[in-house]
Amino acid sequence: MKRIAFVGIATAILALGVFAAIKPETFSTVEKVSVAATESDANQVLPIHVHKTATCGCCGEWIKHLEKSGFSVKYSNHEDLDSIKAQFGIENNYQSCHTGVSANGFVFEGHVPAKYIREFLNETPEDSLGLSVPAMPVGSPGMEYGNKFMPYQVLLLKKDGSASVYAEVKTYQDQF
Repeated sequence: MKRIAFVGIATAILALGVFAAIKPETFSTVEKVSVAATESDANQVLPIHVHKTATCGCCGEWIKHLEKSGFSVKYSNHEDLDSIKAQFGIENNYQSCHTGVSANGFVFEGHVPAKYIREFLNETPEDSLGLSVPAMPVGSPGMEYGNKFMPYQVLLLKKDGSASVYAEVKTYQDQF
């Protein structure tokens, strides 16, 4: 239990250090938009199982984002996620704080917007494992920090261990 608390505190300190090290001009301000599922999305509830640690607050916020976007989410808390990430073939440089897995075994690593998960599941690229948003970009779903936003990429993870850019998220609104 002490290890879990230490990991949670260390993660918070690291996140604050990352925020402090980023130049203010890197961020843009955002205008909040509704993330509720559209009527057509409500007809297609997609199940996702999220693997996370018990102390990860942003993981819980990402789960809320998925639920608001029409996903049915179950989650499991783990002390160590390394074996989960290895099991699903997620290379170290594509990892983040949580791993979502669809009913058909595709992975969604980190703060991937629900919009891109749904798009991926509707038209799955050949030889793919899933999608990843490495690290924890400020302003991504679950990583909201006031009205700050940092552009980021959603990566397509491939079965051969490589990745390519699946989507460029240049503004807060691009995520919805």
